[in-house]
Amino acid sequence: MERITYLVPNISCMHCVHTIKTELLEQNGVRSVEADKDSKQVTIEFDPPASEESLKSVLQELNYPVA
Repeated sequence: MERITYLVPNISCMHCVHTIKTELLEQNGVRSVEADKDSKQVTIEFDPPASEESLKSVLQELNYPVA
């Protein structure tokens, strides 16, 4: 299992947190997602086939690009 933390500056409210968590948890291989609107960080625990690049892509598609 891998764990990655991204800085996501566009997180501004609990709706953002909910959207990010819901969408990332639907990705195959994602085990857990923590998103914090105050620190603007998203921490993801995942196994293949999920990858750092695929997770970044999901965030980008949701309009929450990684800094």
